[in-house]
Amino acid sequence: MANSETYFNGKPATTDDLAPLAFAGYAHFTAMQVRDHAVRGLDLHLDRLRNASNELFGHHLPDEQILELLASAAKVAPPDISLTCYISSQPGEFMRTHGTVDLDVLVKVTAPAAPPPAPLSLAVYPHERHLPHVKHVGEVAKTQLLRRANAHGFDDAVFTNASGHLSEATIWNVAFWDGQSVIWPEAHVLPGITMQILNRQLAASGINQVTRPIHTTDLNGDIAGAVMNSWSPGIPVARIAEQSLADTDELVSLLHQAYASETPISL
Repeated sequence: MANSETYFNGKPATTDDLAPLAFAGYAHFTAMQVRDHAVRGLDLHLDRLRNASNELFGHHLPDEQILELLASAAKVAPPDISLTCYISSQPGEFMRTHGTVDLDVLVKVTAPAAPPPAPLSLAVYPHERHLPHVKHVGEVAKTQLLRRANAHGFDDAVFTNASGHLSEATIWNVAFWDGQSVIWPEAHVLPGITMQILNRQLAASGINQVTRPIHTTDLNGDIAGAVMNSWSPGIPVARIAEQSLADTDELVSLLHQAYASETPISL
């Protein structure tokens, strides 16, 4: 599809609708890939929006309302699209409030996303996101560190916390594989929808998963790594900083099989 379509509270967005949001940074969102008018992990997307609205605004919109807005945008679009749903408030950023704020829903429809060429090399930078469990807007540091990594010859960046443990990448969750278990970093991270799908489907398949602190010094040629988000359930990582990782075929295959086991839900 060409360009994109944007809807504000269920209607085509106007410049008057969008102008207050142009430079606003107090909102949250979820992003999904729709294929054949269906999406995996729809329940998880609704949970994310509900919980984030409660945290940022003190209340949330009904799931039924969100579903209606998503479905109305998707039904007039091609069967394969990227769909992003933002929740913001009136009054907006830097404005005092007295009582309950009104919530607005912006739904953006764009072309389906394609993952970047693999395998990836990741530079390592210390960085901890504010409210890491919320998928919120206005995160300038992630783009800055991505571009710093690019300038140093890396494809992307992965972060460490104050203890020096790996956490998450710019727009990705990270997983490792030691030949026996899928290893998730123990750190404050955004629990990505794809990550949550993989968690429950790997568990349903009997694949062992562990969550533990991972330092860059723990990495070696016997450990494989991958990143995932809505674009892909598993993209191979060949190198983190100067440490080469193990072959990722087994890990990536496990992740893709687990994701495929999740039943898509029609919008």
